[in-house]
Amino acid sequence: MTKTAVTNKIRRLRFDHGEMTQQALAERIGVTRQTVNAIELGKYSPSLEVAFRIARVFGVPLEEVFSYEGGEKNVAAKAAPTS
Repeated sequence: MTKTAVTNKIRRLRFDHGEMTQQALAERIGVTRQTVNAIELGKYSPSLEVAFRIARVFGVPLEEVFSYEGGEKNVAAKAAPTS
């Protein structure tokens, strides 16, 4: 399994929230502990729904949990049609 370009701060957030275990987070977001582990290690990118659930558990915006380390910058500008 390869790492994704999506990074996260789940481990830090778990410890900042009473040293929450992976199991406790998994139960709150409706996935397995193994799934939380894989997401946390960057081996698996969660669905948008699961990502939003994680952010909601910690009471932070999605951008404070996940970031994208993609190689291409300013994709929106490149995708815009030119006249």
